[in-house]
Amino acid sequence: MKIHVECHSGHKVNERPIKFWIGERVVFVESIEDQWHGTNALYFRIRADDGNIYVLGYDEADDIWTVKSLHSHDLS
Repeated sequence: MKIHVECHSGHKVNERPIKFWIGERVVFVESIEDQWHGTNALYFRIRADDGNIYVLGYDEADDIWTVKSLHSHDLS
């Protein structure tokens, strides 16, 4: 799913996500648990303020962010 992401830009543009939107809902990044380079994208496993863990992917060539997975704290 494509998403809009606001990022911190330091040494490079879109260095790390700060917050993102799922529909109308804003989700704030509390911490970045891991990050790695894939074949065509940069990935971040983040812990969000809603208690969930998301994997966000950033395709640098096309400047597109996506949610790759979600691990919900609510198992009910």
